[in-house]
Amino acid sequence: MNIRFDEERLRKLIANLNILTGLPANILDPEGRDINLFRGHPPFCRMLNDLPEGHARCVACDMCKIRHYTAEKGFQFYRCHAGICEAIMPLFDKKRPLAYLAFGCYLDESPREEQWAQTMATLDWYPGDLAALRDAFFQFRQYSEREVRAYAETLEALSSYIQLKGMILQTEQSDLQKLELHLEQHYMEKLSLESISQQLHIGRTKLCALAKELSGGRTLSWLITQRRINAAKRLLLQSGMPISAVGEAVGISDYNYFSKVFRTVTGMTPSAYRKNCRNTPTDFS
Repeated sequence: MNIRFDEERLRKLIANLNILTGLPANILDPEGRDINLFRGHPPFCRMLNDLPEGHARCVACDMCKIRHYTAEKGFQFYRCHAGICEAIMPLFDKKRPLAYLAFGCYLDESPREEQWAQTMATLDWYPGDLAALRDAFFQFRQYSEREVRAYAETLEALSSYIQLKGMILQTEQSDLQKLELHLEQHYMEKLSLESISQQLHIGRTKLCALAKELSGGRTLSWLITQRRINAAKRLLLQSGMPISAVGEAVGISDYNYFSKVFRTVTGMTPSAYRKNCRNTPTDFS
């Protein structure tokens, strides 16, 4: 699915909502990735996102809440990976949404100290100054359930306006785009020429030709491996996951085979890559 966002009008709408309510909203693409309309993150969120592991956790949290949307309609309310209140709803079709409308971050009506205690329980990984982080946490505004529900209902109404004005539209994808997106979304799964052919309804011969076009003359197997290793690089540098867990996360569950493939592609072992490249600007493309 290829989505076109009218970013200028969406950004203006999101900014106006923030001015009126003090509660930021945002839009995520169908996979849960931030389309970067709203950049004024609260100090607490900024302190977490400034760290590679914190940013990775926030990104993973957004994607996770997309996969676990179960509400009958409208917004689903939850706490993020750091214990902050947020909410999300699909735009415009629950079964195959074009995007997701989200809002947060805020605290509910329960005592702030209790909410901070819940957040503290999620921060065993955080290496920074917890006192400063606590001060930033207490800058979040508390909203009553009535206020939050009123805001949610307003956003639900605005979703119809967004649709009416064509701010988010689906456009047709080429077979090449379909293959590229499928590999990006499913590289961590068990993939084969036959399974991809069935999923995309593209013949195997044409699929091989598309893979060559996408990779500059290489094979589909090479493309899959490249996607997995690029994802592994990100995890090695942006998280503290064990190397075996990194391999499993990108679809290579055998530790020795993962190390062998990683070394073939990059010229170094996963552990050496993590050690040598952690503080070096890196292109993961």
